[in-house]
Amino acid sequence: MTSGSKTATVFLTVIGGLLLALVAVSRAWPGWVWPVLGVLVLAVPPALFAIAARRRGAVRAAFEEQQTASPVERTERRINEVALPSAWPDYDFLLSGTVHWWPLAPPGSSDVIGNPGGLAVETVLERARAITERREPGRVSFVRHEVSGALSTMRPDRSGHVRAMAEDIRLTLRPHDQERLERLAELRKRKAVWEHERTHEQSRRAYLGDDVLKDTGSAVVWWLARNDGRIDKTVQDLGLLAQLTSAANDTEVPERLRALLAQPPGEDRGEDGAGEVSVTEHVARLFDLLGIPDQDPRRAMLAKQFAEHLRGQDFPESADRLEHRFDPPAEYRAGEAPDPAGG
Repeated sequence: MTSGSKTATVFLTVIGGLLLALVAVSRAWPGWVWPVLGVLVLAVPPALFAIAARRRGAVRAAFEEQQTASPVERTERRINEVALPSAWPDYDFLLSGTVHWWPLAPPGSSDVIGNPGGLAVETVLERARAITERREPGRVSFVRHEVSGALSTMRPDRSGHVRAMAEDIRLTLRPHDQERLERLAELRKRKAVWEHERTHEQSRRAYLGDDVLKDTGSAVVWWLARNDGRIDKTVQDLGLLAQLTSAANDTEVPERLRALLAQPPGEDRGEDGAGEVSVTEHVARLFDLLGIPDQDPRRAMLAKQFAEHLRGQDFPESADRLEHRFDPPAEYRAGEAPDPAGG
């Protein structure tokens, strides 16, 4: 009996004696009752503690057996930077995380798994690889969230011995691979800009070669549009336009246009030295380049418009000579434009 048990026995004996004294004062019992009660007061507490001690001995033995039993295996394991393939050769994802598992007992199976943790890790890596091998390494941040979601639920392995999941997922690339991917992305952007500029240049060349400079007439019409219909400037630049058109098509300047190359624009003077003849001749050549024959009423209509433009630019004499040269019909002077088709 321990010292604590002895103290408790004495305490209970004293309490029992006090209770008997109180009962003796309040009631009159026969004389033989007192010895029996005294024996009970002295014998009962030790007997109770002896019984309790025997029971504690049985519990202590069971506890000692638990102390010597084999420890339960932990059901989690940490993995660090395990290489998983991506959709690009030689660019691996690096997976880190904590694997959790729960052992299962497949029906009718007698196999003993000595390393369930390894089986759980293998299962988790297979599930992660099924995702990463179809993803590009440049999308590593997106793939990390995708893998984390796929591994967040407990699922059994193929043999059915464990159920596994993973958390605290980290998916990264090797530093050198990350740098190479950034350089490749920059090169792709530059290539896209260069191809866009090249396409734009090809389009401009096709427009100038196949449309604007196809012949001198097309160049004249384009030049008029570019200069807001300034006829005087277009007439002055006829020689230059003829040269450009011939150079663009690798041909000689037509015979009818070679006279424009003999003297600089604006220097040609007519027979009277006033310059009006030059303007009218240039306008006549312009009509020839546009393919408008001499008897076509469109010549008169356009000549009238040119004359009005020259008069507005303070060249009244040149305007008068231009109208006189092409002699617009009376109905045009009255404000009725002739039918462009000649009807």
